[in-house]
Amino acid sequence: MDTNAVLDIGVAGIWVAAKLAAPVLLTALVVGFAISLLQSITQIQEVTLSFVPKAAAVCIALLVCGHWMISEMIAFTHELFERIPGLLGGG
Repeated sequence: MDTNAVLDIGVAGIWVAAKLAAPVLLTALVVGFAISLLQSITQIQEVTLSFVPKAAAVCIALLVCGHWMISEMIAFTHELFERIPGLLGGG
């Protein structure tokens, strides 16, 4: 196993992690921005007004994107298992 193989696996892992985190983080970002804008306009500064809709939106994003996220992780795991013989020098 050489340095390039380790770097390739590391970059692929970071890329998969970023793809899996994107739907949840972008949902929280958009909902948080919308609620902050609403709070600025109405001058209502309540913490739960920001937290509850954001938590609900993240749950919905997980329900919508959950199947895709699992299939991405399965594909990445299969790719890693397929690379094992080559990494050990057997193929």
